[in-house]
Amino acid sequence: MTMSAFNCSFNLLRAGMRHQIIPKVNISAKPAKHVLSTGEQVIAMGTFFVTILGPSGWILSHLEDYKNRPGAGQE
Repeated sequence: MTMSAFNCSFNLLRAGMRHQIIPKVNISAKPAKHVLSTGEQVIAMGTFFVTILGPSGWILSHLEDYKNRPGAGQE
């Protein structure tokens, strides 16, 4: 009995997914309009590195300070 209910609900879900309209993505194989110089690439990658990994590194390097501060273990 449960298997037939499962099959029925699965068929309803599958029928609902069949009628969705999915837009096509315009993929372009053209070369870039503005080629980035090496200096611009270094600046961009450095900015990404500092923005993403900087806060994580700060927290990990100060983890013991956060554990040892007064009132950290009391709630």
